[in-house]
Amino acid sequence: MSATLLVLNEVGVAPGKADEVLARWSELNDKESLAGRALFRSAEDDNILEITPVKDYAKLDALSAGWRRLWDAVSADLVSDFRRQLLEFVEAPKDTADPLPLTPYVQLRYIEVKPTEYTAYREWRENTIFDVVRRAEPVTTFLAYHTLLSTQPGVMFVTGFDCEPEEYQKVFTSAEYQDIVQQAGDRFIVGGESGLYTRVYKRAGV
Repeated sequence: MSATLLVLNEVGVAPGKADEVLARWSELNDKESLAGRALFRSAEDDNILEITPVKDYAKLDALSAGWRRLWDAVSADLVSDFRRQLLEFVEAPKDTADPLPLTPYVQLRYIEVKPTEYTAYREWRENTIFDVVRRAEPVTTFLAYHTLLSTQPGVMFVTGFDCEPEEYQKVFTSAEYQDIVQQAGDRFIVGGESGLYTRVYKRAGV
């Protein structure tokens, strides 16, 4: 079953340094007591993303201590500071038996919903977004979270897929889904369609 809480930890790495940073980061993670975390490399740039499932807030102290050690180990090879978010599980149109998707690829799909439209949005997405992903074979896992702590508050979909990104993306570039995106932008999203982003990552070591 998908994790109740997720911590996203993402950073930009200097060109040519991603493999070294991943190796040092993985070595540190092997020494930590928190299990289930996973490292990913962006399919679009030199960013590295760590996703950590957390059972309760008490585990955050251990994470914080690890972040200080991580800074000491990799900061010389970074081009940005770490960007961290704490997410809370809402629902799963396509759940996973594990805390995180075990697929080779994950995608983060983010939108900021207008507070006055949030209840209506929850009802709307059940018959639009969720209907599409439940029918879409390339989408292995589709989990809906909401940010608890973030400089970008809103809805975060954490999706997993096994196929190549080009095949997966066809689900979301179809005419049916593009109509859904337009509906969302017109009514629900802060800033219209500009208030959303999607990012694909490949699991490290795959």
